Amino acid sequence: MLEASYIIYLLQPYHQNFGKRLVKTPKLYFLDTALAAWLVNIKSPEELALGNLRGPLFENLVVSEVLKWRLNRRQNKDIYFWRDSNGQEIDLLIEENGSLLPVECKAGQTIAADWFGGIEKFLDVTGSNRAWLIYGGDQTQQRKRVSVLGWQGLAEATELRSGSPRETVRTRVGS
Repeated sequence: MLEASYIIYLLQPYHQNFGKRLVKTPKLYFLDTALAAWLVNIKSPEELALGNLRGPLFENLVVSEVLKWRLNRRQNKDIYFWRDSNGQEIDLLIEENGSLLPVECKAGQTIAADWFGGIEKFLDVTGSNRAWLIYGGDQTQQRKRVSVLGWQGLAEATELRSGSPRETVRTRVGS
């Protein structure tokens, strides 16, 4: 009933085997991130910023916004996550025209080098040549095969037809 009411979404795992045992249990996301925060008793932006649920709620925001963007444009859902039995994970895989676009979500506001290890390994294993990392900051940059986008570039990142986001994000929240 919660799925049919568009309150939650069960993100299915991507099952193609890349030489490892894969996790096959779906992940639950709330389509309203504010409702998710309320349910875990976060009452203020300060509590969210200092709490240990900031990362999962940020990931929830990204997944739900990508899903809503696709559904509102009558595109297939075709989004997944990938996790192997060793704990390697890609937060979101977007399937478009037979190829996979891995997307990592990081709530931090400063880009850290260790954010790229898992996504680079996934790109190597799958032979993919591009990925997105969406984080809690506001800078946009290109690193090898990974386009790094601040959270404000999320709408632009969902423009899959262009292949990669524009080099600069021109829109800002509130402008």
